[in-house]
Amino acid sequence: MNAYERIMPLVGRILISVIFLLSGIMKLANFSGSVAFAASKGLPLANVMLAGALAVEILGALCLIAGFQTRIAALIMFLYLIPTTLIFQNFWVMQGAMRGDMQIHFLKNLAIMGGLLMVAAYGPGRLSVDASRTKV
Repeated sequence: MNAYERIMPLVGRILISVIFLLSGIMKLANFSGSVAFAASKGLPLANVMLAGALAVEILGALCLIAGFQTRIAALIMFLYLIPTTLIFQNFWVMQGAMRGDMQIHFLKNLAIMGGLLMVAAYGPGRLSVDASRTKV
C-alpha cells in the first residue's frame, strides 16, 4: 500500500468530520437558541433531540477523525442526516432565493451522506484506531 492509499482515507474522514464537529460545537455554545430553532421546526422535546444531535455530531466526528468504531459511527451519522435533511433543508416549501439556498444545503447533505456510506462500506483505512486494533 502506497502513502497515497494510507493518507487519503484519513484526510477524507477529517474533511467529512469538520462540518459535524463545528456544527455540534456551535449548537452547544448556543444551546437555548438551538433548542428554540428546533422547536420552531416542530420538533417535539427539542432539548432532548438537540442533546442527541450533539452526541451524534461531536462524538461521531471524533470517532471518524480517530478512526474508532468508524463504520458504526459513519452509519449512525448517515441515518442522523436523513431526518435532519428532510426537516431542516425542506427547500420544496420555500420560495425565491431561500429555496435555492436550502436546495444547495439539501444537496450538500446528500453528498455528505454519500461520503459517510463510503466510509461505512470500506472502513477507515490504515491510519486509524480500528486498523491498529486488528493488527496481529
